[in-house]
Amino acid sequence: MNDSSPGEGHVRVVGTAHVSADSVREVEETVREERPDVVAVELDEGRYRQMKGGTPDDIEARDLLRGNTVFQFIAYWMLSYVQSRMGDKFDVKPGADMLAAVETAEDEGLDVALVDRDIQVTIQRFWRRMGTLEKMRMAGDLLFGVADARGVGAVLGIAVGVFLGPLVGLFGGAVGVTDLLLTRTATAAVLGAASAYLLYTVASFSLDGDDAVLAGLGGGAAIGIVVGFGLGLGTGLVSGILGSLGTAIVGSLVIGVLAGVVVGVTAGAVLNAFGLFAPAESDADYEEFDMAELTDGDVVSAMMEEFRRFSPGGAEALIDERDAYIAHQLVALRQSGRHVVAIVGAGHREGIENYLAHPETLPPMESLVGVAEKDGFPWGKLLGFGVTAVFIAFFVLLAMAGVGNERLLTIFGAWFLINGVFAAALAKVAGARWTSALVGGLVAWMTSINPLLAPGWFTGYVELRHTPVNVGDIGKLNELLSDEETPIVDLVGQMFDVPLFKLIMVVAMTNIGSIIASFLFVTYVIPVIASDLGGVAGVANLMFEGARNSADLIWRSLT
Repeated sequence: MNDSSPGEGHVRVVGTAHVSADSVREVEETVREERPDVVAVELDEGRYRQMKGGTPDDIEARDLLRGNTVFQFIAYWMLSYVQSRMGDKFDVKPGADMLAAVETAEDEGLDVALVDRDIQVTIQRFWRRMGTLEKMRMAGDLLFGVADARGVGAVLGIAVGVFLGPLVGLFGGAVGVTDLLLTRTATAAVLGAASAYLLYTVASFSLDGDDAVLAGLGGGAAIGIVVGFGLGLGTGLVSGILGSLGTAIVGSLVIGVLAGVVVGVTAGAVLNAFGLFAPAESDADYEEFDMAELTDGDVVSAMMEEFRRFSPGGAEALIDERDAYIAHQLVALRQSGRHVVAIVGAGHREGIENYLAHPETLPPMESLVGVAEKDGFPWGKLLGFGVTAVFIAFFVLLAMAGVGNERLLTIFGAWFLINGVFAAALAKVAGARWTSALVGGLVAWMTSINPLLAPGWFTGYVELRHTPVNVGDIGKLNELLSDEETPIVDLVGQMFDVPLFKLIMVVAMTNIGSIIASFLFVTYVIPVIASDLGGVAGVANLMFEGARNSADLIWRSLT
């Protein structure tokens, strides 16, 4: 293609399929035949260095405190995993076309230009442009590679159940959840967990990894249900160990999680029945692709358009903006009088060629770089400020109602302690260092009153001071996910050995611990420490009294 003005160079755009062996041959032949001044490739500096065997850039610890770094890596992991699976089916390493272009240019003594936008900028803008539902669907699509909608429903049900549990403890009496039911449920959970571990340990001597896990889980569940819940054996022991508060917490959480799983699995079964979620592509589905057709720009563009329907905001950052960014680079090379062969993904070819033919339509370069702004009303910020305001109002209104400083300090101390214990404990369960877990626990009280902050960021910050994490870890995770022979228990252990996965889990578990603690504080702790004030209802009445006193004070000040 040459839409240049007299005196300018010209650009030929070659569209490739990133997992196609035919594309590799086409790239090599085109570069050797054309012998351009410059071979432009759809790479940025970081991916080029990694492709040439260099070390990827580490995550900067300070970047983690900006909030979305881990989520952006998860998005990058999702995209990379889909591409790597296609590469496995076609026995071609993803990005082989770009590597072929670079190596052929170097063999021929030609200049190489890296014309793509920095991958970190692209992923950051991709994540910010995606809506919440789109992010959930993308996460679900990754899970569908190993489970159908019922499995995903179960995972989501567990997440919902964690939040539902405290509500069961708070309002369960209204729907028939008695203290006896909570006690027996907690007993079943404790006996079941202990039995499952023992049975797994014994079964692992004679059964393969996954079979031993199933034997342990199945046997533990049966013992917990029959012995702990049905017969009520061990209730005294469990109640003595956990105490009345601990028994109520465990019992209500288990009921909440079970209810969430039932709802999630049921919803997943309905989705499967109506075909609203298609299962992951099978090997046969991949084999039906004609490789000659896959390299055709129209076919790949159709795949891009399918993604656009899935996520308009994500497509804008991942496709449209990069078309414009790459076209800016190519227009500059053309204006310098260079003959350029540009190797890009087939899905980008049409957009880039349109910009090359009509460069006046290119958006300003400054609109394509930097932090992307979210469209629409900032509901997240509003929620964050609202939660903070409610927390501050809680203590102010109690003070205005005449509650003494000693009682207020007791309530605040309980808030600090329960947030710190849960956040630090779950961080440690995920494999965090003691120093990292303690930092997350110390800031959990503060971050839990502002959803715009998260204790996991601080835990992750300390972790990154000791363990480097970079994009290269994604390749290791993709290899593990494609392993169908290693038992699940061993596979999970190997994933925790990958620094990126461990960081994600540490950050997530710290945040989950703080969230659970916040619910438990309202549900269980306030009724205990404020029992002489009338429990939750009494505290609410005091807050109303504090509001009236505040209103009277303001009115007297104004009049």
